[in-house]
Amino acid sequence: MTKTRLITALTLLPVVAIFIQLGGYIYLIGIMLIAVTATWEFVRMMQFRGHQPNLPVALLVMLAGVFALWLQSREMFVPAIAFVLMLSLTWQLFRKKSTAPVIDWALTLAGAGYIGVGIGHLWGLRLLPDGTTWVWVALFSTWGADTFAYFVGRTFGKHKFFPRLSPKKTWEGVFGGLLGGIVGGVLVSVFSALPLSQAIVIGMIVAVLDPFGDLSISMMKRYAGVKDSSHLFPGHGGMLDRIDSVLFAVILVYYYVNWVIL
Repeated sequence: MTKTRLITALTLLPVVAIFIQLGGYIYLIGIMLIAVTATWEFVRMMQFRGHQPNLPVALLVMLAGVFALWLQSREMFVPAIAFVLMLSLTWQLFRKKSTAPVIDWALTLAGAGYIGVGIGHLWGLRLLPDGTTWVWVALFSTWGADTFAYFVGRTFGKHKFFPRLSPKKTWEGVFGGLLGGIVGGVLVSVFSALPLSQAIVIGMIVAVLDPFGDLSISMMKRYAGVKDSSHLFPGHGGMLDRIDSVLFAVILVYYYVNWVIL
């Protein structure tokens, strides 16, 4: 399994790098593919649980989330959300096969909205001055935290961190992840103009909250009764499994950069 995970990761990294470095519409297309796939996986998971989230409306809500920062800058965010809410409720009224319409409506909005807003901040990071650096530091801090947490927890883990949702997570892994987040941030600073002190702070911030992004998706999967959100990536599960911590990281880094650095 470890070998499969490594091969998959090394295969995907050049593809991710190309989209990030090219930026512009190419980058937007890339993150939209991620958002659409993750939204489809969420809807599918809830269907396994017996719910009927509305995929077309979910995709519309996801789009509103992705473009939330852009809409906000043009004072169009509130009107967009208002119309999405009205449309989604109206659409739900005519779905005769929905046996729990309020739950299905809430799941549609919450799941797709969370994914869309998170991915929207991944786009927002790339649009900032020196945007490639901010995207990379968010990703490398996350990947570093996840990798160190996995191997440290697997080797030394004894004390359960959150057994209700993830029996394999340990406090040893969490502290290993903290070191990994810092290492990931420092690596980006070596190859960019990012000051070392800022890289360390960002790595720590991401690593501290990284487990909760992972646990959030674990909570959804446990509720749905599935191990992975899909089988898209060998050894890694689905798109949601790959971006669970990233969704937290990009939001944190985006506002840290805007409020503290810029």
